[in-house]
Amino acid sequence: MEKLRAPDGCPWDRKQTEKSLIKYLLEETYEVIEAIEDENPEKLKEELGDLLLQIIFLSQIAKEKGFFTAEDVANTISDKLIFRHPHVFGNKKLETPDEVLKHWDSFKKKEKKRLLDGIPKSSPALLEAYAIGERVSRVGFDWENPEEALEKVEEEMEELKKALAEKKGVEEEIGDILFSVANVARLYGINPEEALKLTNKKFRERFDKIEEEADKQGKNLTEFPREKMEEIWESSKK
Repeated sequence: MEKLRAPDGCPWDRKQTEKSLIKYLLEETYEVIEAIEDENPEKLKEELGDLLLQIIFLSQIAKEKGFFTAEDVANTISDKLIFRHPHVFGNKKLETPDEVLKHWDSFKKKEKKRLLDGIPKSSPALLEAYAIGERVSRVGFDWENPEEALEKVEEEMEELKKALAEKKGVEEEIGDILFSVANVARLYGINPEEALKLTNKKFRERFDKIEEEADKQGKNLTEFPREKMEEIWESSKK
């Protein structure tokens, strides 16, 4: 990467900045996730390399500015792992995953960090909602059971209907519903982001059948009857 960024290196690589690399960092992250979901080790190996490249790239830019190096990045996470795992590298006794999480939260208090610090605001919103609910549940701020959370979804649905009728506050009410659904999913042991991904995949596969049939008939999708679309859709579900 130093060679690529050098004066006689690659013009494209030399032009990049931290901000210009954000989209590539996100793309590579999602490709890693896809490889994991596809249970494809060879693809995962390749995608992890692509993701590592983005980390090295960003570290090199930081080095050029005199901030830190790739070695500093590795040392920082190594030190953090040792500090946060005294039950492995020290004499602390922690037997369960829940005990470990509570121990980490106590560290954050010592570091004068807020409970919700560390949840990236740039995360996909549904995943952020899930993480917020999971984090506050550690200190007892949670529903007594999943059924209560489900009742909250129904309550928010009624508020949305009212907002739609009054034509105000609709965006906020939709957000409240999605946040409540994320909590229901969490309490049932389901990651809502993964659940939605599965639904998106299912929808894509079913809609592809509609498009394939339109292609067979030599028709544009906009010319394809809605009734025929529904028929193919129901057939693909079976």
